[in-house]
Amino acid sequence: MGLRYGRRIATDVSSASKAAIADLLEGARQRTLALVTPLDDEQLNAVYSPLLSPLAWDLGHIANFEELWLVQRIGGREPLRGELGRFYDAIESPRKVRGELPILRGKELRAYMCDVRERTLEVLAEVDVAAEAEDRLLRGGFVYEMLIAHELQHEETMLQLLQLLDGYELPLALGTEPVPGGGPEAVVIAAGEHVIGAPGHGFAYDNERPRHAFELGSFAIDRTPVTNATYTRFMEDTGAEPPMYWERDGAGGWVDTARGRRQPVAPDHPVVHISWHEADALARWAGKRLPTEFEWEAASEHLDAVGHTWEWTSSEFRPYPGFEAFPYPEYSEVFFGGEYRVLRGSSWATHPRVARSSFRNWDLPQRRQIFAGVRLAEDA
Repeated sequence: MGLRYGRRIATDVSSASKAAIADLLEGARQRTLALVTPLDDEQLNAVYSPLLSPLAWDLGHIANFEELWLVQRIGGREPLRGELGRFYDAIESPRKVRGELPILRGKELRAYMCDVRERTLEVLAEVDVAAEAEDRLLRGGFVYEMLIAHELQHEETMLQLLQLLDGYELPLALGTEPVPGGGPEAVVIAAGEHVIGAPGHGFAYDNERPRHAFELGSFAIDRTPVTNATYTRFMEDTGAEPPMYWERDGAGGWVDTARGRRQPVAPDHPVVHISWHEADALARWAGKRLPTEFEWEAASEHLDAVGHTWEWTSSEFRPYPGFEAFPYPEYSEVFFGGEYRVLRGSSWATHPRVARSSFRNWDLPQRRQIFAGVRLAEDA
């Protein structure tokens, strides 16, 4: 069903030809542009939420990030527009100010994206992406996998904003809404040592490594995420706030108003758009708890774990033992600490290239605009 996937199913860049890498870059770009094809310049530049960038900023950032790594860093070329980088720096330019920046817009933005891609392909023709390449960034095509993943992840962020646009229809190629979550059956994981993290080969982000052993006590974890029906009972019992986009239908029920529609909330679908605080309160109401991220990963081999919704865990976003920032500290290292909570899995809006059991997503515990739900656990 469209965006419903399990394990990673995409081509591994480390074994791909340059032509295949070019095709993967183009596939990501086609998907990005498909998301914004129905929109006019006013919609692309509008600020809909201080938590989300204008779509024009995302498009420019995607191209500028590509230019920085694939054209300047790898190709040694000068930037096309030297002043642009600081406006598209995600750390230096927080989301709440991006709509006020002198970023590229309209035809100028589209031309920049095309010009960067042309130079990217020129550089690709010149470099060595073999598994034994001397440059660690190029070895096995790492930097190209990183850039493809970066664009695909921004597409999911763009979809968060597109939920706010009345009448927006998902492109057919992107599939359907979240799939049903099924029943509440749990799986018990025995106490013992579990291996956590991404293997040393293939692409993964620095925060997924190094792979290491971790001792866990026995626990039980639900096979499926919490459904809308369960969340509705939780709200009725506790007076908790409804998820983002839920409104009363006037007859005692609930409707989903994302993208300006008014559709009945499907009781058997996973609940989406809840904060960590709400997920934690729900778990306590149910007499359970949030899983740790290590419990979630250890159980992922036994669960239908990806493709429904990102799932909040109890874990703070911290480095693994022996962590090494690569290729830049701003991806992971600057976010480590007690402020952010880890989410695992993937959502219906996540591309399969980033839907792997070792992937660590993170956000502030009060955030609800992300496609986030919850799966419950308990000691066994």
